[in-house]
Amino acid sequence: MDVLRRNNVTLLGPGNGPTVVLAHGFGCDQNMWRLVVPALVDRYRVVLFDYVGCGGSELAAWSEQRYSSLHGYAQDVVEVCQELDLHEAVFVGHSVSAMVGVLAAEAAPERIGALVMVAPSPCYVDDEGYRGGFSTEDIEELLATLESNYLGWSAAMAPVIMGNADRPDLGQELTNTFCATDPDIARVFARTTFLSDSREDLKKVTVPTLVLECTQDVIAPREVGAYVHAAIPASRLITLDATGHCPQLSAPEATAQALVAFLDGLR
Repeated sequence: MDVLRRNNVTLLGPGNGPTVVLAHGFGCDQNMWRLVVPALVDRYRVVLFDYVGCGGSELAAWSEQRYSSLHGYAQDVVEVCQELDLHEAVFVGHSVSAMVGVLAAEAAPERIGALVMVAPSPCYVDDEGYRGGFSTEDIEELLATLESNYLGWSAAMAPVIMGNADRPDLGQELTNTFCATDPDIARVFARTTFLSDSREDLKKVTVPTLVLECTQDVIAPREVGAYVHAAIPASRLITLDATGHCPQLSAPEATAQALVAFLDGLR
């Protein structure tokens, strides 16, 4: 199957400019970046895509065996980069995609020259000396509820994840995006996301890295941002004046400004 069709790849911006690859998180698709893209397309080549099983991707290409690991999603990224013959691209990953980017950069270092992590978390479960934000019991309950009633879980959890209770339209948008995902695929992606532990992988990152966190985020608390920053020597941490887990929607101007400043600094 053609990779660009399989992953619903969209190309924007000048063909000869530096390339920025924007990757969405769990239960989402490339539309999550629409408010940030206008700040990028004049000077950068922008690549948008959907992971297999999400958005407008080819659902027939999805398999539980491949996508039960973050390496399966990283393989999507590498194959898209190979198909477009990208070199030294800047990979911008939201939420779990931040760790997918880490794995992709390790697998194909010639393809990815810098990372931007938006609300990242290498591990969602609390551990000795580490605060991920959830206990093991919390994650087990979250996954059990998701598997028994995905639409109900989406309606309840999406507004919490989005935050910004004074802007219910944002929570509704995330709810709609979650609900558009096939429940069986969402079940596997959720387990892959919330049970992953990429803390050791962070130590292997050597490329310039920007970590963007929000002031309040129930999915990735600020202790996580500090941990990621400390684990990657070549990283910079910026706390956005934003709340919730999706600053590209709730605070697109601040997100775009931080992203553009980082990209300009790489030139």
